[in-house]
Amino acid sequence: MESVSIVLFLLLAVVVSGALARMVPFSVPTPLVQIALGAIIGLSTEHRVALDPELFLFLFLPPLLFLDGWRIPKDELLKDASTVLELALGLVLLTVVGMGFLIHWMIPAMPLAVAFALAAVVSPTDPIAVSAIAARVPIPRRMMHILEGESLLNDASGLVCLRFAVAAALTGTFSAGAAAVNFLWVAGAGLVIGILVTLATTRLKAWVTRRWGEDTGSQILVSLLIPFGSYLLAEHVHASGILAAVSAGVTMTYAEISRQALAITRMRRNSVWDTIQFTLNGIIFVLLGEQLPAIVSGARQTVALTGHAQPWWLGVYVLAIVAGLAALRFAWVWASLRLTILRGDRRGVGAQSQDWRLVAATSVAGVRGAITLAGVLTLPLAMNDGTPFPARDLAIFLAAGVIVVSLLIGSVLLPVLLKGLAMPPEPVRQAEEQGARIAAAEAAIRAIERHQHALAEDHDEPDLYVETGAQVMNLYRERIEGLSGRPSQQARAEDRLQREFRLIGLRAERAVLGQLLRGRQIGSETARKLTRELDLSEARYLG
Repeated sequence: MESVSIVLFLLLAVVVSGALARMVPFSVPTPLVQIALGAIIGLSTEHRVALDPELFLFLFLPPLLFLDGWRIPKDELLKDASTVLELALGLVLLTVVGMGFLIHWMIPAMPLAVAFALAAVVSPTDPIAVSAIAARVPIPRRMMHILEGESLLNDASGLVCLRFAVAAALTGTFSAGAAAVNFLWVAGAGLVIGILVTLATTRLKAWVTRRWGEDTGSQILVSLLIPFGSYLLAEHVHASGILAAVSAGVTMTYAEISRQALAITRMRRNSVWDTIQFTLNGIIFVLLGEQLPAIVSGARQTVALTGHAQPWWLGVYVLAIVAGLAALRFAWVWASLRLTILRGDRRGVGAQSQDWRLVAATSVAGVRGAITLAGVLTLPLAMNDGTPFPARDLAIFLAAGVIVVSLLIGSVLLPVLLKGLAMPPEPVRQAEEQGARIAAAEAAIRAIERHQHALAEDHDEPDLYVETGAQVMNLYRERIEGLSGRPSQQARAEDRLQREFRLIGLRAERAVLGQLLRGRQIGSETARKLTRELDLSEARYLG
């Protein structure tokens, strides 16, 4: 019962933190509010959440990484694939090696393998935290796509590096050749397992649906089980469960194209996954805040490992690590941008040197968040011989400090750097969207005509089918004329006015429904059905 109470209390804290973040008059990232609220909870109660590292990793990371892989724009990711790979793989390896040696040099008492493990967990970035920071100063779309792609891949690469570092710390040995071979198996098998599990599950689900129909609740539950199934199967064969969850999410996009679910299933599933993402990210930050008082209270004992007596040395180490991460990221982003410009010059593309604020903003956007905390909490509690894992509390303290400081720096500097920032021009997608709408409308007209003729031939009163089909086809023809026959500026103005009028009408309908329900002139079942129809219409015009 106590465990259930703790879970419910954490969920309540996530809800309250979201409300508080919106109430604050100035821009404060939601993760910072959640950390602060968690710290208040930790200070006001003697109960502590005992975190099992393996259980924590299993419950939080697979669904979050699966969803990131599922929702990331694939075409945008491929367009900037070279930049994303440079950041997600090259920068991670540079960070693990460079920061690992720096941390070990600063804190000789921390074994080199543990220092590499700490460097591995602070290497992944968190786009959720970046989005929260830049809520009032929107991040340019292309930059956000690059950050999302980087985060998706560097989560996996950083946690795979963590796995090797922990293994080296536990065994006391490390072989570069064996690690390379093991990496190929861990990464390759993990990717393949995620793909196969998703394809097999979606094919089986589609076969069952074709034969016996679709149940929305079951479809949603299957999507929730896929990341956990991929993770468990990959870990069972000693592959990377993290990469399996990522590849399962990416594959889900393509599997869904050929085996479409019902519209109501997709809408409800999206709502469920939005809630899960918000909840899991929120709980992670609340847990970080809840653990902070205990971590800080043990600072005197922790700092003794560093050879110092004053706890403020821990703050010095946190700032040094954040500065090192920022310097490495700035240098790598600058070099990556220069390489991109050189490649453009060789292809004859007139790429111009970009504003230094672009490099600075991309560097500051390397905020650490949920994945870093989840990763550091998975450090083993004990060695193979039963002795405590060396410097575990110190590593957790430093990782938590890096998260908080990077969030603070990002919340101050990122809006300043993004304000008025000129990004490289992006292709206009309005023509692409209009072309797709016209093609869809023309296909609908052809399908209605075929069905109209078939009904007219097989039934009496053919005029009924002709007139009804013509009315529906006229709606599609008006759409085609609106997209192709009028000036685009006029079309956009009329579209905005139509949307405004329709929303006003929908709100009036909703108000009348409420009055009829309160006056008991209609039943609750009728009100629920009509409200659902209004919700779908409003979602369409607000989308």
